[in-house]
Amino acid sequence: MTSPTRKTGKEVKALGKGLGYAVRRSVARLAAVQALYQMELTDASAEAVVKEFCTHRQGGLLEEAFAETDLKKFESIVSGVSECSLALDEKIAASLAQDWTMERLGPVLRAILRSAAFELFAGTDVPAKVVINEYVNLTHAFFEGKEPGFVNGLLDRLARELRQPEMQKATSEQSTSSG
Repeated sequence: MTSPTRKTGKEVKALGKGLGYAVRRSVARLAAVQALYQMELTDASAEAVVKEFCTHRQGGLLEEAFAETDLKKFESIVSGVSECSLALDEKIAASLAQDWTMERLGPVLRAILRSAAFELFAGTDVPAKVVINEYVNLTHAFFEGKEPGFVNGLLDRLARELRQPEMQKATSEQSTSSG
C-alpha cells in the first residue's frame, strides 16, 4: 500500500467548491472512508467521529472541500457501516477468494469496501454501477497497484448478489445495445 496522495488546498477546493451534487456526494464518500479508517484505528464511535469531522475537520485530503460535502450522505455511510458492520463484513468475506480474510485487506481497503457494501446493501437511490465506479475511483486516491481492480471485481460480485434484479437488467440492456 502506498501513502494517500495528498492534494493541495487548491486542488481540493476545485474538487468540491461550487460543483454539483455528485461531487459533494463523492467528497462525502471520501470523508466516510477516512472516518471509518479513524474509527478502526482509535476505536472511536461513529457518533464521535461524525461530530469531529463536522465541527473540526481541517487539513488532510479534504481541507476546504469538506464544507461542500453532502453531510447527510457522509453521516449515513459512517453510521450505517457502524450499525451493520458484522453483516457487511460477512458479505465482503463471502466475496473474497478462499485464501483471503478481512484482516488481510488492511484498514483503508476495509473502509472502502465497507462503505461501498453499505451503499449497495442499504441504498437504492444510487445505481450499483455508479457505486462501484465511485469506490473504484476513490481507491485510486489511496493505491497505485492492483487494488482498484480488486475493488472493482469484489464490488461487482457483491452488486450481483445484493442488487440482482438491477444488475441483471443492466447486463441484458448492455447485451441488447451491443448486439
